[in-house]
Amino acid sequence: MHASADVVDSVPIFMNIPILYEDDEVLAIHKPAGLVVHADGRTKEETLVDWVHAHYPQIALDEVGESIILTGGGEIKKPGIVHRIDRETSGVLLIAKTHASFQNLKSQFQARTIKKNYKALVYGVFKEPQGTIDRPIGRSTSDFRKWSAEYGARGELRESVTDYQVLSEGEVKEAKLSYLDVFPHTGRTHQIRVHLKAVGHPIVCDKLYAPKMPCMLGFGRVALHASSIVFKTLNGEEKRVEAPLPPDFKHALAEIGLVC
Repeated sequence: MHASADVVDSVPIFMNIPILYEDDEVLAIHKPAGLVVHADGRTKEETLVDWVHAHYPQIALDEVGESIILTGGGEIKKPGIVHRIDRETSGVLLIAKTHASFQNLKSQFQARTIKKNYKALVYGVFKEPQGTIDRPIGRSTSDFRKWSAEYGARGELRESVTDYQVLSEGEVKEAKLSYLDVFPHTGRTHQIRVHLKAVGHPIVCDKLYAPKMPCMLGFGRVALHASSIVFKTLNGEEKRVEAPLPPDFKHALAEIGLVC
């Protein structure tokens, strides 16, 4: 069953989601922070999927993509959605417009050939200017919402690898901060947030993984931005799509004199 008309009609006209790239097979959008990609079966809030229904109804009509089957027998439709980024994370996200494009992108994500780059502002300074965090991720024992790459993680521990490079360092209110390029090679839930916390450098304003650390520089959400993605089209052409830094990121970096 597709989303009902009243759900689609409730999508505000002012939900202005920038389109970064588009052709006949794929759409790349700039997801704003605060917008969840798809429903979770528990709440009725508006999602990116509602925007797809409203602005690209053919994707839903053609049933492009895969659904989530809930334990109670319900179904969550995800038209065109081939990957996701967290609610509080801003940045580039791909949406498949056709079945062939969906399978093409899905296979690239599974083969880990899609290159993703994130920008992150984190607490503390690193001893080395670059490095690799190679730590399996499992469930946290302290909070069902959280994941962990530290001792005591429970459940299946899944391989997770993240590269990082320090772009610059700064200080505000006696707190030292680092601005990073981050390159996840796997796609685990909360991977970047979990890995950076595990090495002692949680992301600024990450209320889930660093609740005792102060939000600063005007951030009201986790300071993580999906900056670019590189993928191949159906004809094998490599495409790179970039999402410019949003205003909150630019303001924060300017305030502490870090380069954009």
